[in-house]
Amino acid sequence: MKSFLRQLKEGILDNNPTLVQLLGMCPTLATTTSVQNALGMGLAATAVLIFSNLFVSLLRKFIPKQVRIAAYIVIISGFVTMVELLMKAYLNSLYQSLGIFIPLIVVNCIILARAEAFASKNKPLPSAIDGLSMGLGFTFALLLVSTVREIIGNGTFCGISLFGEGYAPALLLVMPAGAFLTLGCVIAAVQKIRNMGEDKARMEKLSQVEPESTEKEETV
Repeated sequence: MKSFLRQLKEGILDNNPTLVQLLGMCPTLATTTSVQNALGMGLAATAVLIFSNLFVSLLRKFIPKQVRIAAYIVIISGFVTMVELLMKAYLNSLYQSLGIFIPLIVVNCIILARAEAFASKNKPLPSAIDGLSMGLGFTFALLLVSTVREIIGNGTFCGISLFGEGYAPALLLVMPAGAFLTLGCVIAAVQKIRNMGEDKARMEKLSQVEPESTEKEETV
């Protein structure tokens, strides 16, 4: 249980694939014009991450090292196709909104990186949990960016008007340039919060070391 929680914390906060590792920039910039699109993309990528990690781990001893990247892409593309067909059948409006970015999940560097760095070296259950944690971290990043862009850029949240007809939206934020600006501000804020936490932990360690050194000096 502790290992599971640690993996979740690492994927969502400490080692977030988008906000910390700066991976998956293309779908982050392109699909965050609304919260609904961001949530759909995040959950689709999470599903692919979980199952591709699981199958890469199960087959890790049978895949030759010389063709491992090609094998990973074949596995990933199979699950992407399944997700695409399911969305087309049951969530057609979301499928139309996301468009080409659904099949492009195949080449999402987050998924391929986790397959190579983690799933190919670990057992199935930890690999599936890693896929879940990284997928949730990716979804969390998408939701942060899309919330800012939709509220300020459109004056809505999940399509619901928040400020009435008198609100003048900042349309720049729903344009491509606004995606870069919003993502940059969100990453800067996250890094500031992480640095504050690290500084606090460092100060606590120093405060614990100082009394011990003082006691030793008094003893001497």
